[in-house]
Amino acid sequence: MPKDAKEVAFDPKVFLATANGGRTISKYHSLQEVFAQGSAADAVFYIQTGTVKVTVLSEQGKEAVVAILTQDTFCGEGCLTGQLLRMATATAMTECEIMRLEKAAMIRVLREEPAFAEMFVSHILARTVRVEEDLVDQLFNSSEKRLARALLLLANFGKEGRPEPVIPNVSHQTLAEMIGTTRSRVNFFMNKFRKLGLIDYNGHLEVHSSLLNVVMHDNPHISADHEG
Repeated sequence: MPKDAKEVAFDPKVFLATANGGRTISKYHSLQEVFAQGSAADAVFYIQTGTVKVTVLSEQGKEAVVAILTQDTFCGEGCLTGQLLRMATATAMTECEIMRLEKAAMIRVLREEPAFAEMFVSHILARTVRVEEDLVDQLFNSSEKRLARALLLLANFGKEGRPEPVIPNVSHQTLAEMIGTTRSRVNFFMNKFRKLGLIDYNGHLEVHSSLLNVVMHDNPHISADHEG
């Protein structure tokens, strides 16, 4: 097969599901650790299904949520840059199916499969942009705006494809750790958002697009009957 045809036919996701050597697929229960802070960094993980929380614990015992990762994303990629120990802990928030790719196997695939390398580089760039946006958000926005943005991101607003109005079962404590505030402040703003019709609780949390007004405007004038 000509090289160009081979590259066109190559599907990175299919490859991840079928490649032999250097990979294992495991199922994780909710609250089960995928890897722990301080453990050996010797593999990259690819989330096939489910949601994973990435947290960092300080020497003083304070925990912060640095990312909520969903289907078709990688985590633990720091091992590829010479990281010997994990800088964070990854924990399943829901039932998950996750592929573990050994460091050597991951490096080999990145060298041999241009389409896979392109997908992975796009992932890294998107993650870098997200970290920069999170830093700006933390430095310049109020806790109310930070919470609104976090909820919209969890609901996939602004990403390609159809937004998902239902977000994973994320506790108020987790949300507080994500945006750097207290649980009581999160409770206050969540109740405010619900009264304004920006979110709904019906056994699960639904986020409406009208929540964007909180992020985009300093003093949003939103009526309770505004459609999401």
